[in-house]
Amino acid sequence: MTTEAREPAGVEAEITPEQSPRDAGADTGSDPSSRPQGPHGYSHDKESHLKRLRRIEGQIRGLQRMVEEDVYCIDILTQVSASTKGLQSFALQLLEEHLRHCVAAAAVGGGPEIDEKVAEATAAIARLLRT
Repeated sequence: MTTEAREPAGVEAEITPEQSPRDAGADTGSDPSSRPQGPHGYSHDKESHLKRLRRIEGQIRGLQRMVEEDVYCIDILTQVSASTKGLQSFALQLLEEHLRHCVAAAAVGGGPEIDEKVAEATAAIARLLRT
């Protein structure tokens, strides 16, 4: 039996840019090496997505600064809520684009791929609902 460092229940491991979700312990449903390479559903609006993620990153940095500066707890919680909503909104937009691009393309192609894409989307929705 190996002893691995695990995050406490309810705490997600941080995924660094060098890691895939699987490397960080997330259940992604299938082998990442078998995933299709771009362009993906979000590719047409990539700059907008990156801008949005940079804004969310700034909110998180603001949280760090607030803690360093001993800001009032409720003010920090308000910022946490705003950051969380930003990530949720981004995730929903990405999910919609996945459904319109990847799942729709699989539906047109038919065969077992549509079942796989629907299962992936369903698992993604389940993960979003757990947060």
